[in-house]
Amino acid sequence: MHDLIPYKGRFAPSPTGPLHFGSLITALASYCEAKAQNGQWLVRIEDTDIPRIQVGATTAILTALEAFGFEWDEPVVHQQDRLEYYEQALQQLKSNHLIYACQCSRKQLSGLSANGLGGLGTYPQTCHHLNLPFDQHAIRLKTTDHTICFDDLIQGHCCENLNQTVGDFVLKRRDGIISYQLAVVVDDALQGITHVVRGADLLDNTARQIWLGQCLAVPSLHYCHIPLAMNAQGQKLSKQNLAKPLNLNQAPLLIRQALHALNQPDVEVDSPQRMLIQAVDQWDIKLIDHNMMLTQIFE
Repeated sequence: MHDLIPYKGRFAPSPTGPLHFGSLITALASYCEAKAQNGQWLVRIEDTDIPRIQVGATTAILTALEAFGFEWDEPVVHQQDRLEYYEQALQQLKSNHLIYACQCSRKQLSGLSANGLGGLGTYPQTCHHLNLPFDQHAIRLKTTDHTICFDDLIQGHCCENLNQTVGDFVLKRRDGIISYQLAVVVDDALQGITHVVRGADLLDNTARQIWLGQCLAVPSLHYCHIPLAMNAQGQKLSKQNLAKPLNLNQAPLLIRQALHALNQPDVEVDSPQRMLIQAVDQWDIKLIDHNMMLTQIFE
């Protein structure tokens, strides 16, 4: 029996380049899982990191999703249009004394790490008690010395003590750019997302997002982190690693390959829309490999 709360999932690419095969695997997994649960599937463009945005990438992403037969159940959301909501969240956290301004530069933090202060990349609360003005400084969320645990549908029981692993983390950069952590938590809450299916490279972000969600008093989510597609060099397929863009003319073939990578039953070659219908009918997320990386090599 499904949860009484309707299932609502999403696919949230960043417009830093066109979609690649790894993107397709994630989109397919999130779409099929949502539709197999009779749920909704949304598309969100995560474009807060303005310096990394590639001109034309958003259009290319949406065009590719349509070419592969994906249909979303609500209008596409662009994070750049939602900055007021992120600022409201920051004000809420500020009023509850959960954030503070930080003047530490990356160079300073690298020096602290090199000297063994603050652990391996753990922020040592240098600015915690300085009461710096919030303007023109980074903004950090306070963490506490307790363990956050969640049950991932694929990766199993996961626990992390943020105080020991990352420390107080940034929600807004000094240059004014909203962090991924803040934007994704606020958007998931506002859009009513209930389940997150995404790549295993984001698994280590989850405890931070759970903690931030608790601080903002938003509903908790269910998580599922699928294994990553790798190239011949042992790197995950990504725009940064120059993964090849999806060939829209080979959509049926690539859908079959992506389903095979997810260890799902084969589907008949047909229009992308009909192939997705068959994929949803046969979908079983329990068949997906529990490793962090797929053993096959993709280009």
